[in-house]
Amino acid sequence: MSELSDLYQEVILEHNKNPRNFREIVDADQYADGKNPLCGDALRVYVALDGDTVTDVAFKGSGCAISKASASILTDSLKGKTKAEVKALFDKVHEMVTTGKCDGGVGKLAVFAGVHKFPARVKCAILPWHAVVAAVEGRQEPVTTEMEDI
Repeated sequence: MSELSDLYQEVILEHNKNPRNFREIVDADQYADGKNPLCGDALRVYVALDGDTVTDVAFKGSGCAISKASASILTDSLKGKTKAEVKALFDKVHEMVTTGKCDGGVGKLAVFAGVHKFPARVKCAILPWHAVVAAVEGRQEPVTTEMEDI
């Protein structure tokens, strides 16, 4: 394994063991639930907004190391972003985890570029993203990885 792959694995394991923003936002403006039936991941993403800008984002739930780390890094990455920026970053992350192409602009999320090599784990990595997009769009129906053909 290369040094970069080792580093990425360490970052994912650290975020799984000590997830950032792993809490409920009691007065969240919006939230969305996400489920990955194949892996057993289940989470709720909470979003606090000021107009169209994310002021706080957090999550609660359980899941594998990839989904928990993805949710953890997602929460750090989205604070201060507008709804449009959240959706644009979702598109970049989705492209990255499904193809391995990382054209920049994803910051710490680049640790998930190697996930494309493990198709069963792609859904784990992208689940929190589907949930946060549903939350910022105000959709209340739960999202599931079974809705996506990858």
